[in-house]
Parts: sequence; C-alpha cells; structure tokens
Amino acid sequence: MLVDAKHIGYRYRKDRWVLKDVSMHVEEGEIVGLVGPSGYGKTTLGRILAGYLQPHEGQLTFQGKPYQQFQGYHPIQIVLQHPEKAVNPRWKMKEILTEGWSPNQELLTSLGIEEEWLSRWPNELSGGELQRFCVARALGPQTKLLIADEMTTMLDAVTQAQIWHTVLDIVKQRKMGLIVISHDKHLINRMSTRVVDLQKINQA
Repeated sequence: MLVDAKHIGYRYRKDRWVLKDVSMHVEEGEIVGLVGPSGYGKTTLGRILAGYLQPHEGQLTFQGKPYQQFQGYHPIQIVLQHPEKAVNPRWKMKEILTEGWSPNQELLTSLGIEEEWLSRWPNELSGGELQRFCVARALGPQTKLLIADEMTTMLDAVTQAQIWHTVLDIVKQRKMGLIVISHDKHLINRMSTRVVDLQKINQA
C-alpha cells in the first residue's frame, strides 16, 4: 500500500471541521478519483496527503512508515489548478524545472515543452505552458504518488489531452499511484479505477 490515511480530521476554526473521520488508501498503480461538492475538503485532503498540511486528527503512513520520516525529495507530489501560484516568479523556467531534478528531453517533448521556454520568466508564459512545467517537475524519478488537483481544469482541450496522455503513460510504466481531484465526473469515471466520495464519507 502506498498511502494509508486513517480517521483524518481537519478544521479551519475551532468549531468548523472541513474533514472529519475520513479514511482512504491508495495502492501502487491505482488511480483513485476524489469527488465531492465544493466545501467538502477535496483540496484540503489533497494537501494533507501531499504533506503540505498537518491533520488535526488521524494518522498518515506511506508504504507503512509515518510521513515524518520523509527527508529530501518527497515521494508524493501535487499539481494544483493554478500553476502561477506554484512557481517562483523570480526564477526563470529552467531553474524552476530543475529545482528538484532534471527531466529528460523525452518527457519535455511529450508534455509539449519547447526549448525556448526554458529561458523565459513565468509571466512570459501562458497558464497552459506553465502547467506543463509543473507536471514535469512533479514527475521526478522518486515520485511514487501524484495528486492532480483540478490539474487541467483551466486548460484547453488539446493541452488537457496531451498532459493526461503523458501522465497516464508514466503512471502505468512506473506503477505509480494517482489521485485525480476534479468536478468533472466524466474525467473521473473515465480515468479512475476507484472513486472516493467525500460527501458520502462526511455524512456517514
């Protein structure tokens, strides 16, 4: 088992729990769709599973070990909806891309990243171009689980298809885990091997 989250709780205020007693797991090579209406904590849970937020209740393990044992490059990576918020505006794209590792040309080509973009600043690229870099950066050799939180929602259909094609190929080749967070039920049903509905869990 890659990730096992047990009885996770998270609150924004003392009396406002956005997640309460949520349990889920992800196996190697499994694609899990995470669904639920706005306000039911999909993004919050994604950030908790990625190690960005600490839950107020519950336990998280990765391959049977507590999250606290991670050192250096994190084996769980998350790609968010707004790529401009995930990059350093003071770095050129080559620096951003190679912050964690140096992707090979095959990956860059498959994601449609053009060589001339590497010398540009983030504000010189479109949202779709920036997101390609964020995906490439997240697919390092040590990544075992990728969390895609509305990863392609803001992108055109061609860019969406190109990114998902590359991601799914790599997930299959490496037997990685993938969590797809989306309001797009068609996308979730088409890609997922299993669906977790936060609305049903929170109402249980």
